[in-house]
Amino acid sequence: MSAHKIIETKDITKVYGMGDVSVAALNGVSVDILAGEFVAIMGPSGSGKSTFMHILGCLSHPTNGTYILDGEDVSHMDRAQLASVRNRKLGFVFQAYNLLARTTALQNVLLPMLYNRTEPKTLNEQTEKARAMLELVGLGDRINHQPHELSGGQQQRVAIARSLVNDPVLVIADEPTGNLDSRSGEEIMALLHKLHSQGVTIVMVTHDQKISAHTQRTIHLLDGLVDTVVHNGTSKLISTHMEAQYETN
Repeated sequence: MSAHKIIETKDITKVYGMGDVSVAALNGVSVDILAGEFVAIMGPSGSGKSTFMHILGCLSHPTNGTYILDGEDVSHMDRAQLASVRNRKLGFVFQAYNLLARTTALQNVLLPMLYNRTEPKTLNEQTEKARAMLELVGLGDRINHQPHELSGGQQQRVAIARSLVNDPVLVIADEPTGNLDSRSGEEIMALLHKLHSQGVTIVMVTHDQKISAHTQRTIHLLDGLVDTVVHNGTSKLISTHMEAQYETN
């Protein structure tokens, strides 16, 4: 029995502008990503990786082609429909964390549940779920801290907890270590490995070859097309050192 496809794109194109001033950012990208995979997307500036990430994240739709997310065709949904899909099925982790200032870690993690109309929870249920997610990322003792009271690595952990709180089918991480020093970056990668080992499907956009090597596959884009796909190993594990470093921080 084949694994369930979380992402299936078929000949995705994205054209900006019209006529003589049109620019094709994507020229026919076909990619499958299975449930439980950890995949990196790489490419130089102008390769189309940011455009592709926006389409995968239901932040925009393709000009042509088909995008099926967890069995649902989202290719030509309107803004309201895409917003609903994002809330129900996707979790996002950004390079700049995107946390609300002057708001506690707990309140930041609660936020996606406030917009969840599919599986509404009571405030007590929401609070318990947010606490559990912060515990999962090692911040059970920081729930009442505001972003300015947290290190960069801790802020990114809050962002990861927030991305998981609605039980998404897919987490999209955009340069998740880009604003961090090497030690904090290793801790975040250790956490992503931990989540992947628990069954979370992760697509990570990165420009860092060392970071992409942590994933099972790296999809390289060039000129709006899939250039190469590198298999990094189906069970590539973080080092014992990194695991110990994460557990003690």
